[in-house]
Amino acid sequence: MLQSILMGESWAIPGLDLHVEIDRRRKAASLEHALRAAVRDGRLSAGTRLPSSRTLASDLAIARNSVADVYAQLTAEGWLEARVGAGTWVSAHAGSDTVDPDTTPAALPTGLDLRGGIPDASAFPRRLWMSAARRAVLDAPASEFGYAPDLGSPALRETLADYLARTRGVVASAERVMIARGFGELLGLTCRALARGGARRIAVEEVGHDTHRAIIRAAGLTPVATPVDEHGADTEHLDDDVGAVLLTAAHQFPSGVPLASARRVAAVRWAERTGGLVIEDDYDGEFRYDRRTIGALQALAPEHVLYAGTASKSLAPAVGLAWGVVPERLLGALTVERRVAGSTADVVNQRTLHAFIASHDYDRNVRRLRAEYRARRLALESRVTDDLAGCRITGLAAGLHCLLELPAGTSEARVTEAAARLGLRFDGLESFRLHGTGWRHPPAMVVGYGAPPPHLFDAAVELAIRAIRSVVDAGR
Repeated sequence: MLQSILMGESWAIPGLDLHVEIDRRRKAASLEHALRAAVRDGRLSAGTRLPSSRTLASDLAIARNSVADVYAQLTAEGWLEARVGAGTWVSAHAGSDTVDPDTTPAALPTGLDLRGGIPDASAFPRRLWMSAARRAVLDAPASEFGYAPDLGSPALRETLADYLARTRGVVASAERVMIARGFGELLGLTCRALARGGARRIAVEEVGHDTHRAIIRAAGLTPVATPVDEHGADTEHLDDDVGAVLLTAAHQFPSGVPLASARRVAAVRWAERTGGLVIEDDYDGEFRYDRRTIGALQALAPEHVLYAGTASKSLAPAVGLAWGVVPERLLGALTVERRVAGSTADVVNQRTLHAFIASHDYDRNVRRLRAEYRARRLALESRVTDDLAGCRITGLAAGLHCLLELPAGTSEARVTEAAARLGLRFDGLESFRLHGTGWRHPPAMVVGYGAPPPHLFDAAVELAIRAIRSVVDAGR
């Protein structure tokens, strides 16, 4: 049994000399911090079995659910391992913030990820989300538990309209907001509505998500590549016979450049002249580190731009919610497509997001993540400068990814293969190109610095550096 000493809530585990301070005013948060620090410092070594949540809660005089939440959070981050009915242990890989250069690949943490656009799932604010979910369920009128309205929960749509106007400069009203089960669903509904209206082709940036291009094709449209350079997509030469253009205007994915002012205007002028639609994928617009966030393109022409955002980067992909601010002329067509598809996002989750935003916990969470991801990017830049001669970080200081340019002639594919042998998922820029384009860019890797949990970030970067070095050195 653990013995509590009420001077700061110190405790000891039989057979193990350990002292941890617990703040009575912030019991759960301080317990989480104390356990993480004990593992990091080596006071709790790999393989150490922890007390059950019931035992620890009793000895510390705190709620068992609080201890269970702490264990769950540290398990999600990789500090602990748990098996149902068997207990909780310190993870074999916990505390490995750096990698010894002489360590063999077999001894390294496996399954590390530096792919672009993936957030840190361990950063999900579990307790705050649970609190919002409780408020959402208890405060919701009975009508909210019926079948979802075509456009989504009225409460969330109202809240999002206010939030997007305040933070992204979007011209929005609740009547024009549609909730979807992710950006992919929203894109699919929009493309099917366009196809039903007679569109046959849609312009896309020549480097981007292949999944989005697959969704476009599945809707019956043909994606047509638009060149991308240091000023973003070349919207000044869009064809008049495409029905829409899909743009990542604030932070082009994956090149990392913003759409230049002249090209933002050109996209709007094209839409006004042709009656086409601009689909603005604002996938990480809230994360800008060098100066004030770039406002949404949608504000230039609300009746010609469909603005799309998502909770995937600011909360977690598992939340499964995205939103579109839709031009009035398209609302009816999108509603028809949703009814035909029989798809709606669950209202309980929508009500939870409404409560989360309304309490300003969403703003605070974005600020917290912004600071974390900014620190990661700076750390990455420092490592590349110190350890990779001939390489450099490019792209806007924003989002969850950047480009790591390689020395001329370096094979991106070989770097990806070398990283895979070390247990790291790591993609080259070429892998995002729409086949058949004349894309020309120095070899580069897309570094998604958002994906690893904090205690494995340095290890993932070390593996990336080793993979790049091995390929560059072999080519000399």
